[in-house]
Amino acid sequence: MGLIAHALERVKPSPTMAITSKAREMKAAGFDVIGLGAGEPDFDTPDNVKQAAIAAIQRGETKYTAVDGIPELKRAIASKFERENDLTYKPAEITVGSGGKQVLYNALLATLNPGDEVIVPSPYWVSYPDIVLLAGATPVVVETKLEDGFKLSPQALAAAITPRTKWFIFNSPSNPTGAAYTREEIKALTELLLKHENVWVLSDDIYEHLVYDGFAFSTPAQVEPKLKGRTLTMNGVSKAYSMTGWRIGYAGGPEPLIKAIATLQSQSTSNPCSISQWASVEALEGPQDFLKRWVASFQDRRDLVVSMLNQAKGISCPTPEGAFYVYPSCAGVIGRTSRDGKKIETDEDFAGALLQEEGVAVVHGAAFGLSPFFRISYATGIEALEEACRRIQRFCANAT
Repeated sequence: MGLIAHALERVKPSPTMAITSKAREMKAAGFDVIGLGAGEPDFDTPDNVKQAAIAAIQRGETKYTAVDGIPELKRAIASKFERENDLTYKPAEITVGSGGKQVLYNALLATLNPGDEVIVPSPYWVSYPDIVLLAGATPVVVETKLEDGFKLSPQALAAAITPRTKWFIFNSPSNPTGAAYTREEIKALTELLLKHENVWVLSDDIYEHLVYDGFAFSTPAQVEPKLKGRTLTMNGVSKAYSMTGWRIGYAGGPEPLIKAIATLQSQSTSNPCSISQWASVEALEGPQDFLKRWVASFQDRRDLVVSMLNQAKGISCPTPEGAFYVYPSCAGVIGRTSRDGKKIETDEDFAGALLQEEGVAVVHGAAFGLSPFFRISYATGIEALEEACRRIQRFCANAT
């Protein structure tokens, strides 16, 4: 009898975490490495949020809380949904977890049975299919295309739905592509979903505030209120408020689902960090003016990276609508040989040779379910981005 559960044989460690760890190891060993793999803002958490956490500590808010969130945070989340998304939730319809990943994990584990299917458009965030597998269900991966802006069509969604479909995972703006769906594009999907009453919608809105060029964000339950009763709308403070390490995610959904999530959480982690919850109250209720500055900075970085990558031989980089990623094609480099003699046959070969020869850490597209591409996070300083893009240009120029 082996020690490790068979369920873990179905999943793999996070490739993005692996790339980030490899880059850190190389830096520690003295290599000049620019890490573009981590999906977190480089800005510091706003001072008012930090001060709210300090004040919570000084008040003694250091004990256990309700399993799925303090009432004050649930009220702040409900106000946020009402104010920004035209969605009305009672506190009993809101869950708070230790990061958005836990909320997603809880929701899928609490609802999936063997034989159930979950539709996952690719390229996808690396954790979606593996969480589905851990829950004993089957991820049904539906590829999108570069020429369609990496967006799923209603026709492709319809073809993937079966009587066994339990969830459709929707992520806009997307990790890894930055693609964001317009209200009209979401409406086309929700009109189809209304016809399939067995299908629930899990909307991952974590990059909601990071959109560019005047793009207007929408979420499925907002676009089609008739779907609200079978939609879980997930968000968090990590990306918009640069609070990745504070580990607070949240969601709004039907009360029976929220109760099931709370039951699961009560027997796993119990409540999220009490201090982080109070900091999140301030994040949601405090000043929001800094977001415009951050978004403008991210847009400048996006434009720089897209421009410089499109000048690299064999690289084609679309301009994303949101998040802080680009997802360029490296198809023009496949089949070539790097300066050090490495044959580049896949996007994983491309990423590996780029890291070894030029010290630039990116994540290969196969990790996200669509090749031959790679992901760059431009949530880092402008000088580092410029240097990284110059190195990518050099790498591609030297590949023959």
